[in-house]
Amino acid sequence: MLVDRYDAVLLDLDGVVYLGEEPVPGAVEAIARLRSAGVPVGYVTNNASRGAGEVAALLNKLGIAAVAAEVVTAAQASARLLAERFPPGTPVLVVGSDALRAEVELAELVPVREAGTAEAVVQGYGPQVGWADLAEASVAIRAGALWVATNTDKTLPSPRGPLPGNGSLVAALATALGRQPDVVVGKPEPTLLWSAAKSRGAQRPLFVGDRLDTDILGAHRAGFDSLLVLTGVSTAAEAELAPAAERPTYVGGDLGALFAAGTKEKV
Repeated sequence: MLVDRYDAVLLDLDGVVYLGEEPVPGAVEAIARLRSAGVPVGYVTNNASRGAGEVAALLNKLGIAAVAAEVVTAAQASARLLAERFPPGTPVLVVGSDALRAEVELAELVPVREAGTAEAVVQGYGPQVGWADLAEASVAIRAGALWVATNTDKTLPSPRGPLPGNGSLVAALATALGRQPDVVVGKPEPTLLWSAAKSRGAQRPLFVGDRLDTDILGAHRAGFDSLLVLTGVSTAAEAELAPAAERPTYVGGDLGALFAAGTKEKV
């Protein structure tokens, strides 16, 4: 089986394991089968709207056994990056969810909602983010604050189809400022994938995603093989036409492809 070639399976969440708060068909059974076989599983998400504990709780609610230590989020990684660059107590303007604010607090920084004396801006997905949030970020960044984006996914999978993601809001702010973020933390940057592999003790993991421009490109940059599943954003036709850096090692309909025999799914 495909999974037998690897020492861990790292899974993107939105569009791979669930859509909104509903499991992707076949995901619950496939992950249970991985666990029964003793395959280490890790969850890697660019979505900064939930903390690792919240993600694990949602997975358990959906019937998927998970603990917070198995989850790596762009919110976590962004807060850690800021903590490496700024001393404790530094005010950070948070554009995003309460989960992102909580990660900033855990990093011993001070989350704020107004530009004021903010020395950094961290921008992540949050369904309530609006014009006023972007306006405060614009003021802070123009005043010299470091601009960190948790991720730049243009869309977010949902049961109703793709919806605007953090990348769309980052693009709006970039248009107003005439420049791009100073740092982008999430996929396609390799940091999250490396962190997830290390936490699972993996030397040869397989990463499973649904987006060519973030998941698959991120796997290439991390040096990992990848499986594109067709339950989220990207299609098989797009995979065939993709540039080499965005071309997955395998393409499968859903997570059941992990248990396929042979290599016929190789792109």
